[in-house]
Amino acid sequence: MAVHRKFKLPARPKFTPVRGRPALGSASDRKNSVNLALVLGLNRILTQYDAAAKRIWVHLHLHLHLGLQKWLKTGRVIHPAAHVRPFARAKVPSGAAKAGIRFAREFRKNKAIMGIFDEGCMGMYNAIIPDELLVPVGIYKERLSQSALYAGMGTVTGQEARAVYDWLLAKGMKFDLGQDDKADLTEAQVLAQCRMYIAAVRMAAEFGCDTIGIQYQQGLKDLSPASDLVEGLLHNVDRPPIYHEITGTELYAGEALPHFNEVDECAGVDGLLTNRIWKRLGFPPETTLHDVRWGRHVKADGLDDFVWIFEISGAVPPAHLLGGYAGTVSERQPPMYFPLGGGTVKGLSRPGEVVWSRVFVQNGWLHCDMGLGASVTVPDEVARENWRLTTSQWPMMHMVMRGITRDQFMALHKANHIQVA
Repeated sequence: MAVHRKFKLPARPKFTPVRGRPALGSASDRKNSVNLALVLGLNRILTQYDAAAKRIWVHLHLHLHLGLQKWLKTGRVIHPAAHVRPFARAKVPSGAAKAGIRFAREFRKNKAIMGIFDEGCMGMYNAIIPDELLVPVGIYKERLSQSALYAGMGTVTGQEARAVYDWLLAKGMKFDLGQDDKADLTEAQVLAQCRMYIAAVRMAAEFGCDTIGIQYQQGLKDLSPASDLVEGLLHNVDRPPIYHEITGTELYAGEALPHFNEVDECAGVDGLLTNRIWKRLGFPPETTLHDVRWGRHVKADGLDDFVWIFEISGAVPPAHLLGGYAGTVSERQPPMYFPLGGGTVKGLSRPGEVVWSRVFVQNGWLHCDMGLGASVTVPDEVARENWRLTTSQWPMMHMVMRGITRDQFMALHKANHIQVA
């Protein structure tokens, strides 16, 4: 079962050039297929444009034929949505409802700042939440520059960068190092990532940010190794300490600094609220987004269910992974996307109960879907094959959703990203 929440805020003027024109997206469950994440991302864009987008999930050619024929005749493909219910109809215990209301009032009163590095530079309109929708929630944007972040890396001393690296090694984190800078992860790349980590925390503190998002793939990819190691560390409560370069005060001591990958502001809102609420409830506050990469039915070791494969390029906190830092290995990002390399935060997610969620914009309003699931353990050979068929350098979660079938999720999910905690 999924719960849908709509924040009733003033609608924005509709300006889309595609509204009223039917669109159809088709995703395949074939092995090694990447179009599942692509069609979910496209749906997210069309939803924000108020376009009438429909989707079909292709398991067999017959499914494609039937779904396509129906859409060509009517312009519509209707998916069952009985698993979704409005939050207003949900039975919430009075204690939980009061706690939620109290939290919301305090959050709106105290405000929060999102530090956004080069908003929109990757061209993802669907990653941007208009300010007029954020401000009533109590969140304000501080628009920052990746050039300033890069400049900040230059002020970090080699000793400071080495201290971060040594801290990670002492925690048992492994780095798959080589000598070829163009193909391997090198120590120099890792130290550059440590510099970025320090510079990012210092910039966040300078501007009073409660959460930050680094775009990286445009703007920094030709200047610096990848930001993924940085992102994973920021998400983690237990992370290398960073100090103000003048006063020596530890910054964000004992706290995670939630990061939203690819400057996905919807994930930024989701991650910040999750972090705050989880702390209020006394839960570990680590949270991350993932890409919905693929899925398959797994029948082994007591498991007999459809298992989703979630991956993100490296932003997963080590606390989410089996063994924590000691179960984490950093591997070089694929050279095609990351020419200057940099390491990931790779591992398998720990088994346990999960709350998944997604914030999105639709019809000029801010919405949120959420539901329950479980991170599960699959046989080693299945995990190895899943990595081989997706991106082997990235962390992976195997997720079973509660009360939602594969087709129900694909029919209504509004993004290629999904937040988990």
